[in-house]
Amino acid sequence: MIRYYFITVYCWIVFILTSILMFIIVLITKLLTFLFDPKLRILQWMSCFWASLLVWSNPLWKTTFLGRKKIKDNQTYVILCNHQSYLDILVLYGLFKNFKWVSKSDIFKIPIVGWNMTLNNYISVNRNNKRSQVAMLKACEDHLHRGSSIMIFPEGTRSKDGEIHTFKEGAFRLALAAKVSIVPIVVDGTLHGFPTKGLLFDRTCKISVKVLDPIPYESFSNDSSKEIANKAFKIMSAGLKTLKESYVDAI
Repeated sequence: MIRYYFITVYCWIVFILTSILMFIIVLITKLLTFLFDPKLRILQWMSCFWASLLVWSNPLWKTTFLGRKKIKDNQTYVILCNHQSYLDILVLYGLFKNFKWVSKSDIFKIPIVGWNMTLNNYISVNRNNKRSQVAMLKACEDHLHRGSSIMIFPEGTRSKDGEIHTFKEGAFRLALAAKVSIVPIVVDGTLHGFPTKGLLFDRTCKISVKVLDPIPYESFSNDSSKEIANKAFKIMSAGLKTLKESYVDAI
């Protein structure tokens, strides 16, 4: 247990110091590049490096990425991922792809983290406000038309047991409206990777991220958002099961 206390202190010191430093760098980068980089690709790359640096620096987190090349740099998608913990967000930056997060508005109020999200033009949403939800879908559609993919957790909240639960339909309405393909991603191993109570990192986590085959727009263009949600749910549930089984076999 003493080992975990030392690791926790180390990790939080790294988080605080690198976050302050990287935010200053990101802010300067935004000021220097916004005129010739309207999609904020450089800023997104900096944010990906920042988040990945935090993941790399934690000796308790071991990450593996599979199928990253299935996300083509010259295309835009609605990217879906299951949600096990807040650690998912840091880990998914490791894809090093150009996308905008959709996140609840409260996260934007967190110092440094929320400020960086604002600088990147990520999209906030108040789940209890229908106007906010409509505005969110419009902002997402605008970003897709301008060449940035959208990253969404279709479950809408974190899973308490690590399994995938019912999808909300917003992401699928967006894919239909913007006429873009869907990229499903499954993540496993993050469930207990980030403290939910207190600050202690108390276990080693083997984290796997697998990009599944894209679902072409043409394959669901005549379907309802509910039908697409059900299809994506089945694909991602099967993908997560396979990912878990492959980990067990590796052991």
